[in-house]
Amino acid sequence: MKKENGHRMLVGSSVALAVLVGMGSICVPVVAQANEADDLKAMRAELETLKQSYISEVRRLREVDARLLAVQAKLKAAGVEPDGKTTQAVQEPAGGSTTGSASGNGTTSAGESDSVGHTAADKEKATKRSIDDFLQQEHVAFDRQFVIEGGVTYSRYDRNQLALNGFLALDAIFLGNISVDKVASDTLTYSLAARYSLTPRWNVGVSIPFLQRQITYQKGGAGGSAASYAELSQGSSVTPGDTTMNLSYRLLPETDSRPDIVLTGSVIAPTGRAPYGISWETINAGKDASGNSFVQFSVPTKQATGNGLWGYGVSLSMVKTMDPALVFANFGYTGYLSRHFRDIGIDPSVQNPGRVKLGESFSYALGLAFALNDRTSLSVAVSDQISRQAKIKYDGQSWQSLIGSNANAATFNLGMTYALNKKTTLVTTLGVGLTPDAPDFTLGIKIPFVL
Repeated sequence: MKKENGHRMLVGSSVALAVLVGMGSICVPVVAQANEADDLKAMRAELETLKQSYISEVRRLREVDARLLAVQAKLKAAGVEPDGKTTQAVQEPAGGSTTGSASGNGTTSAGESDSVGHTAADKEKATKRSIDDFLQQEHVAFDRQFVIEGGVTYSRYDRNQLALNGFLALDAIFLGNISVDKVASDTLTYSLAARYSLTPRWNVGVSIPFLQRQITYQKGGAGGSAASYAELSQGSSVTPGDTTMNLSYRLLPETDSRPDIVLTGSVIAPTGRAPYGISWETINAGKDASGNSFVQFSVPTKQATGNGLWGYGVSLSMVKTMDPALVFANFGYTGYLSRHFRDIGIDPSVQNPGRVKLGESFSYALGLAFALNDRTSLSVAVSDQISRQAKIKYDGQSWQSLIGSNANAATFNLGMTYALNKKTTLVTTLGVGLTPDAPDFTLGIKIPFVL
């Protein structure tokens, strides 16, 4: 019995030992797998930390690149040449995930962009701005929603042997019942204009001038020495002129084979002081050897600043790009409606009511422009306005032409536009008269402001 019991105990111990050994061999892999899971979590946490650090560095690179571009633009605007070095802006990976992979000692990241491309695009856009500044003056710029423009223009007229009757010659000199040897006029025109682009094809505008004029009359020889001249000066305060309203429509946009074509219709409202019905005065001037006046001037008491008639006009403007220049042309027609006035006579002491109709006029302009840089453009042009004779009709009589009222005014023009800032432009023009009917010269300054 004892031997059998001992044998059983020995077998049980062997079985127990075998079970313990088997359990130990199973526990070793389980512990190893638990350690690898912890390492995986740590690696994921480290990777996420590196991702966040990478994204932060990318953002800092983009900020530095943007500041560098801004400094380069300021230096160029100030006339200082940048050093020409560029930076590579690294874009932030989409979704916060990296797309690069380590290879050897280098790392490749997707989304790199060259800042040189951006500066070239910005320069092209800025150059387009200088061209648009020119187009706003000689053509129509439809991509500017609202523009307000103020300006002043000086004109000098000098005419000899004028003896005309009751109308405003070339919008500058009132000529009624006077017979003089010379009339000189210095005129300042202050203008206020507004333009609004309704759509990429429609544009409306209005312009209101304010005139201030100094006229000098000279006459000699009447009743005295032929070498003696008398002079009379007459000035006026700032007074509104005739208002012009425009409506422009882009007929055809520019292509490789055709120019940009714009059709403009205009209406002229007689808001200025008409040259009819103004009272006259006779002034004695000049002294002979005996101290007596030898010249009488019959001049209006007030200066006219408008034609006194409703007008209408139509013009066709064309611009074609011929790199590096722009070629432009403009053809226009202006007509006036007849109007009745209480006095259109040549005798200042008698009222003679009747109707007045100004002669229609045809105009054209041809020229070209150059964009010198992203802020400046220059233009040269020749313009001409041909006006037919005016007519008057006294009550109860037939129409009669006003001799000497026709004109041909040709002018050579030089212009320059300079962008002061993103919204303001300085426009200067110089005109030189080519015919006796044109002003001797004009000098104008305008400042358009884009809202």
